[in-house]
Amino acid sequence: MKKNRLQKQLKVYSSTENLAKVRKFVKESAFECGFGEDEVEQITLAVDEACTNIIKHAYRYSPEGVIDIKIIFIDDKFTVTITDEGNGFDPNLIPIPDIQEFYKQKKVGGLGIYLMKKLMDEVIYSVEDNRKNRVTLVKYLKNS
Repeated sequence: MKKNRLQKQLKVYSSTENLAKVRKFVKESAFECGFGEDEVEQITLAVDEACTNIIKHAYRYSPEGVIDIKIIFIDDKFTVTITDEGNGFDPNLIPIPDIQEFYKQKKVGGLGIYLMKKLMDEVIYSVEDNRKNRVTLVKYLKNS
């Protein structure tokens, strides 16, 4: 049964070992809000990509960093806000990849931001208090 309001939070250390816990948390929350299998997979993959980027780039694989994940679902808007205190970056400086060229060169990695933007309805980056990096991923529940 679809919930029309949900609020949950999960904090994990920045270790790839915690990505399974993050995926489970997101998956269960999205199903609880009424999303179908495909949309749940899209949301989960986008959050996984965001957290992987934080572990790799913001915290440079240091397991001491904290990743704070908040899920809010109100009026068919599923919002996942992911906050970290690692090194920041400007996502606008990341070029849009040429997917055909990417596959020709058999590259691995580097598609995280592109995937997040393709899988989600909105992707917003911000810096809070000059210390916290925040990525907000939004997916709207259709046909509710």
